[in-house]
Amino acid sequence: MNHHRFSLTLPLALRALALLALIIVAEVVNGTVRTLVIAPLVGDFTARQIGTVTGCILIGLIAWFGSPWLKAASPRAQWAVGVLWLMLMMGFEVAFGRLLAGASWEQLAADYNLAQGGLLGLGMLWLLCAPRLAAVVRQWQASPGAVKNHNQRRQR
Repeated sequence: MNHHRFSLTLPLALRALALLALIIVAEVVNGTVRTLVIAPLVGDFTARQIGTVTGCILIGLIAWFGSPWLKAASPRAQWAVGVLWLMLMMGFEVAFGRLLAGASWEQLAADYNLAQGGLLGLGMLWLLCAPRLAAVVRQWQASPGAVKNHNQRRQR
């Protein structure tokens, strides 16, 4: 077995960046719909919470559909993609929030504060886990017997 210190090869990193670009586009559209359509109906606070949930759904779908193309074959590589996505997305969130949206540091921090109803931290945790979770779900789908056997072991 060949053990690599870093599981993120250049081809894998480039594919991961392409999927992250798609996630960012989806999140920008999600945020625009949240701001222009949902917030006027339910208020900004609730709209942000709804936006986090819909964002997680979008990330999950992109990770799931993109998983075969991503070709992150090992759990280590899948986690490496998740870490890359997390670091770059947090950088994007701060840059976008501060430079384009004019948000204060306090406003940005509030989106991550669960005590204040901010769910963005959970969204970022989901982003981190999405490549691994997508691969696990695809493995289960590829071998339905594995799920049945797993469930039978749990019932014993």
